[in-house]
Amino acid sequence: MAEKELIPDLSMAQPDVQVLAKELRKRPRVGETVIQAFLFLCGALSILITLGIVYELGKESLLFFTRQQWELSNKAIVENIERSYTAFDVEKEGATLAVDQIIKINSEIMRITAIDGSRLSVERGVQGSTIKPHETGALIETGRRVTLKEFFTTTDWNPQIGQFGIWALVNSTLMTSLAATIVALPLGLMVAIYLSEYASARARSIIKPVLEVLAGIPTVVYGYFALTFMTPLLRFILGRDVVDIYNTASAGIVIGILILPLVSSMSEDALSAVPRSLREAAYGLGATKLETAVRVVVPAAISGIAAAFIVAISRAVGETMIVSIAAGAGSKFTFNPFEAAETMTGHIVRISGGDLSYDSIDYNSIFAIGLLLFFMTLSLNIFSQWVVRKFREEYE
Repeated sequence: MAEKELIPDLSMAQPDVQVLAKELRKRPRVGETVIQAFLFLCGALSILITLGIVYELGKESLLFFTRQQWELSNKAIVENIERSYTAFDVEKEGATLAVDQIIKINSEIMRITAIDGSRLSVERGVQGSTIKPHETGALIETGRRVTLKEFFTTTDWNPQIGQFGIWALVNSTLMTSLAATIVALPLGLMVAIYLSEYASARARSIIKPVLEVLAGIPTVVYGYFALTFMTPLLRFILGRDVVDIYNTASAGIVIGILILPLVSSMSEDALSAVPRSLREAAYGLGATKLETAVRVVVPAAISGIAAAFIVAISRAVGETMIVSIAAGAGSKFTFNPFEAAETMTGHIVRISGGDLSYDSIDYNSIFAIGLLLFFMTLSLNIFSQWVVRKFREEYE
């Protein structure tokens, strides 16, 4: 009965009131419909862009792993080859050839069966190619097909000589991300606790803009800062014979400075969202401000803080310019943070900006690296969403 009394009965209202209510129900809200459609299109466009990126990376990576690609060996034949020949001499210069390697002269594909100095014994017309005569000076191309086993189980990455062990790049990427995490996470959380629990309005108005300035500095500036300030500082403290000019430690430390505003801002938002009543209850039980912040506020905001940490780590994994400038330009599987080692993003920058021919195996390798990097950051973001859902605290 009480619910019925809350619903207005328009049947007994004045005629003009009834007409007004009917007009409000039927009046089309064109502006709101347009805005709703625009927001839907924005969301759909973002999804389509993500799917497009995944499609392109997946397509090129599939070609990298399944298609036989040809590379010039800078080696040519030194005699005419007739259709009946199964052995011939080649130049000594150029890439080293190996038994069972697939080669191509003009359009004919061959398999090397034996090598005696500069003389090759071959099986001709393999893979369905047509046996043809070839003239002196014809260039030899070498065939290459990368396997998933080689990609994920070896530790040497040098496409120029046919080495495709991704762990050399992954290891250096994780090392720089770990160094950034060690710098950014504790400092960012402490800054967030200070801003949320201790800072006055005046102090907050100064510190927050300074952090935003750090977030707005171009990453290429951070890269040269790492190379010209952080590396000399580490070499002065630890010794020039210990720290190389290019090293993952200085790059990781500066990446930590880069993601520090992200950690502090998101963590501060999570801490500020904790209800004031929890703080007052802790004070009522005799807790100090530090005890309240550490034992009450931080645990209550743990889901938001964890999400901030994981997003910051994802940002560190995907950082490009700092590592390409300060970490080094040659892949190396090492656990020494003071040695030069190329990261995944640094390698992509170096390869894509070089003089490599399009559709070569070196060039196509960057798509496989990019796809792996995409799945690494995607996994971190999915884990972040799981942490938020699992540890989320809802307050009324």
